[in-house]
Amino acid sequence: MDIHLHNTKTRQKELLRPVVPGQVSMYVCGPTVYDRAHIGNARPVIVFDVLFRLLRHVYGADAVTYVRNFTDVDDKINARAAASGRSIGEITEETIKWYHEDMDALGTLRPTKEPRATDWIGAMVEMIEGLISSGHAYAAEGHVLFRVRSYEAYGALSGRSVDDMISGARVEVAPYKEDPLDFVLWKPSSDDLPGWESPWGRGRPGWHIECSAMAHGILGDSFDIHGGGNDLMFPHHENEIAQSCCAHPEGDFAHIWMHNEMLQVEGKKMSKSLGNFFTVRDLLDQGVPGEVIRFVFLGTHYRKPMDWTEKKRAEAEATLRKFYAQAAQGVGTGQPYVLIEKALADDLNTAGAIAELHQLSLADDIAELRYSLQFLGLMGDDVPAWSKAPVVDLSTYADHLSRLREAAMENKDFSAVDAMKTALLEAGVEVKMSKQGIDLEAKPGFDPAKLEALK
Repeated sequence: MDIHLHNTKTRQKELLRPVVPGQVSMYVCGPTVYDRAHIGNARPVIVFDVLFRLLRHVYGADAVTYVRNFTDVDDKINARAAASGRSIGEITEETIKWYHEDMDALGTLRPTKEPRATDWIGAMVEMIEGLISSGHAYAAEGHVLFRVRSYEAYGALSGRSVDDMISGARVEVAPYKEDPLDFVLWKPSSDDLPGWESPWGRGRPGWHIECSAMAHGILGDSFDIHGGGNDLMFPHHENEIAQSCCAHPEGDFAHIWMHNEMLQVEGKKMSKSLGNFFTVRDLLDQGVPGEVIRFVFLGTHYRKPMDWTEKKRAEAEATLRKFYAQAAQGVGTGQPYVLIEKALADDLNTAGAIAELHQLSLADDIAELRYSLQFLGLMGDDVPAWSKAPVVDLSTYADHLSRLREAAMENKDFSAVDAMKTALLEAGVEVKMSKQGIDLEAKPGFDPAKLEALK
């Protein structure tokens, strides 16, 4: 099966032609491990997990190498350690454990390799030395910087000119820089910060060099796919290309660049100041199943902005309950539905794949529905236990609360109304009261067992 993917660098959809026939290599930028992953962080994980599954299906599991790194040396980690009084090692180990737990809950497969930046310091130093010797980098005051103007194609990925970058980019202005756009490959470390010995003194790597060193060390001079969120396109990915192509001119680094769009919450940019910022673990702890989170994400094409809403969550849960009820009646065919394969092979059209799931459900094609759910990472060997729990009819509780309110209006005693509202809220039920009536809605984390006392 031919796979076509949109290449950010060429601005067009291209046929995937592996560098090594029959073998596919992919590198995706992973997390900086200092805190829980928020739901925006989960989008590239799910997007490239779907691609990983498709590549394994088409080429064979042993023919696909998927690399996703952990950035475990970074100023954010240093700041978290200083603020908490904990060691950097404790923080990074704990955060990596959290990350695995949370991403596993979303039905994602572990990548083939998950290198940590701190294990590749030697390769970074060697690469930096090569860039200095070839004139693409220079040492200054304990720092090493990349000469941006030494790479003529700089800006091709993001579509920016160097002159435009100077006028509009937020770049660090430092006296040791030859040019404002030059970026750090190595920087000095004080005694209280992590550091490694190097030809330029004790220090630590800049952010961009780590991915270039790890990608080259594992995948070679040229590989097939490089992915990440579109917030990484500039400067991170632009800088990766420049330093990698200058360090290894015999190769051409990544052939296809893929970038997912960002995520919003209820139509607004996610931020702590707006109160709409939450982590994957927040949702899981509220009782939102990982399969539901994944299903909501798959409903929007990866190159389009995605909006997480409560309405989408509720609809996704209802749809999956229906799919699982059908899937529980039979066994899979061993092959996903061919139209789902075709949808994914067309630049990961996950929304199209979801539409085909609905068609299988309407046709009551249990065998193909079941295996297709598994292929999309929406189901394991069996339907999830949460989907077997009965859906509680809240209308009887709404009727009861309505009668209590009518009585309270007459006797002016609202204690019974307040008590029932409190019990409903504690059970995870949102209560909306108006002149038109009473509406009850189960929210994430709804616990029907807590309603037993109201019967």
